[in-house]
Amino acid sequence: MVSRPAPASALPPGAELPEHAGFWRAVLDDVRDPVFVRDPDGVLRWANSAGERLAAGAVPEFVDVTETTGKVDAGGVLRPARIGALPDGWQAWTVPDGGRRRPEEFLAEVGPRLAAARGRHGTARLIAELAASALGDCVFVLLPTTRGRWEWWSSGGAAAPGHGRIRRVPAQAAPVLAGAFAAAGRPEARAVPGSEVAALPQVVAEQFRAHSDVSVASLGGEGVAGAVLVGRRGEPPFGAAQSRAVEGFATAAGTALANAHRFALQEEATRGLETTLRPQDPARMDGANFELWYEPAAGVLGVGGDFYDVLARDDGSAFVVVGDICGKGAEAAALTGRVRHSLAALHLVERDGRTLLRLLNELLIAGGSNRFATLVLGSVATTDSGLEVTLASGGHPAPLVLRRGGGVEEISVPGTLVGISPQARFAEATTQLSEGDVCLLYTDGVTEARNITESTELFGDERLYTVLEDCVGLPAQEVVQRLREAVREWLGDSGHDDIAVLAIEATAHAE
Repeated sequence: MVSRPAPASALPPGAELPEHAGFWRAVLDDVRDPVFVRDPDGVLRWANSAGERLAAGAVPEFVDVTETTGKVDAGGVLRPARIGALPDGWQAWTVPDGGRRRPEEFLAEVGPRLAAARGRHGTARLIAELAASALGDCVFVLLPTTRGRWEWWSSGGAAAPGHGRIRRVPAQAAPVLAGAFAAAGRPEARAVPGSEVAALPQVVAEQFRAHSDVSVASLGGEGVAGAVLVGRRGEPPFGAAQSRAVEGFATAAGTALANAHRFALQEEATRGLETTLRPQDPARMDGANFELWYEPAAGVLGVGGDFYDVLARDDGSAFVVVGDICGKGAEAAALTGRVRHSLAALHLVERDGRTLLRLLNELLIAGGSNRFATLVLGSVATTDSGLEVTLASGGHPAPLVLRRGGGVEEISVPGTLVGISPQARFAEATTQLSEGDVCLLYTDGVTEARNITESTELFGDERLYTVLEDCVGLPAQEVVQRLREAVREWLGDSGHDDIAVLAIEATAHAE
């Protein structure tokens, strides 16, 4: 028979230990786990050094879960604890693993902040700050940039948070760091040798000089290369789980950088798309003044389905159009671009408005889009007495004329929707504007604006006429301004559909 040694905790026969409090306090004070001693009334009577550090000057709260387990609330964080029964109803509460936070708690805390980060610079700076707050004493985030250099962001350490560029260190001089940049898949925390730290540019090496441990993890894995360097002077904040905490954080940080990169590409594409879709300032024309109100519905793009154009012609006249593409958002904006560019080309070879609408109708049907459009378009030409405005319409709200002498007139221009049927028919009408008269072209974003307090009530034609009747005799700029104010007051801070308004005013000819 093989005899087994007694457990390490077993005492030799007849041995006794001291019973005075000083002895046990000295023993427990060297225990790394926080220990709290409570009296029979539940009052905290003593804590060892680790417990005092965990409490940080505050009185912790104790929550019983079972007879032998509970939770200690220190600084708003609940940590699991073991409850040991002592003589006469006293208890010893021990927080295992030194009271350290679990990596999962840290990652749950920083995850939403990383997800909300925007931009490469802002995301990298936040990564450095969050890592320095919990993982180590000094952190550098390194991302590759142009001309063989790294861009860096730092936090913690002796210096203030910083940002700059440094030369890349050859792989031969820093193989561990080079491996982190080249790594694919889940990040792995690896120790960086002191010789490799010393080979880094001074701005980095100087910050890590007094650190006992420097580790690196990849920030890549989703198409974005990078690395995070974490330096520590003392014990790892997460104990045996330190590597797991660094690797989990690097994974979340790499995802945040990849999202920032994708967001930047989307913003660049959006700006490029807006440049081609956004209407330009109206052309200048002697004897005419063009005033605008263009307000797309809220969305990613700064353009929408409503549009306008005022394009100059060689004979001194102008081509004008106000339109509304069915729907809103990116798809409507894209079709808006097609319509505007098509009309910009067609009007150079065709002046008749009905023919332009017929050609556009055929283009939309041939393009296979399931969206339709309403438009009013035509020509503005000078005459001896003012302006001659010839307009054709395809299912659009009727143009209105504010006569300087009094009254608001409707120009009847019937026509069917554009892009629905090959048998669509369009009409054309001509009106004369004397000096001071204003012709108003608008989209239904005006009349269909919903009231801030009663969403089923629309601004409507009647209110539009009331506003315009009060504007008779005013210049076009004032007419548009008053209409905008009336609609905005009706809407309040609620959303609205795209709005486009073009006012054509007959003015005196230049001398």
